[in-house]
Amino acid sequence: MSEASSLLDKASIQQLPPFKNLSHQNIVVIENLEQYKSIEDELKTIIFLGFDSESKPTFRVDEVSTGPHLIQLATAKKAYLFHVNSTTLKFLQPILSNPKQIKVGFGLKNDKHIFHKKGIELESCVDLAKGFSHFGFKQQMGVQKAIALLFGQYFAKSKKIGTSNWAQKPLTPQQINYAAADAYGALLVFEELRKQNQLPIHISQIIQPALQA
Repeated sequence: MSEASSLLDKASIQQLPPFKNLSHQNIVVIENLEQYKSIEDELKTIIFLGFDSESKPTFRVDEVSTGPHLIQLATAKKAYLFHVNSTTLKFLQPILSNPKQIKVGFGLKNDKHIFHKKGIELESCVDLAKGFSHFGFKQQMGVQKAIALLFGQYFAKSKKIGTSNWAQKPLTPQQINYAAADAYGALLVFEELRKQNQLPIHISQIIQPALQA
């Protein structure tokens, strides 16, 4: 077993110092039109955004998900959480569909499909799960292992919170922290891979046009 693989053993990860998420003051749940307008100029000028979405889980075999119910966008300093409704989708559509704004996250395979059903085409959406071949990892990587590998920190992931009701209002403090960390953590991983010049070719090809704009 390589040193990197040994580091990413579940027990080893849990011994690492905890991941430092954004402070509570820098995590904003967007709930009204005034808040949308106050962040519009900021979000539309950012090239790289941490991105994730959450959906209320389905429990029956024939049950169709109505998600996403929450959309998360993170900058280097803040995370914004949006309950999904018609106003949210109208506001976020120009950002999510903008090929010159890169949305980075983990496990985004299904997102294009669920957003398409909501009338939004995701453009320049980068799934970092396959971005670690240089480190000797051919399999998909999750944010928890990526944070351990790049930063030597334990990114706690609670299954109970991850499968909680994301359609509820208000969200619990635990849900808010969890949702923000997913988007913020993805952005940190992306920026670190860029800094180390370790982004795989398929990701570099997506982001290059945005950098040249």
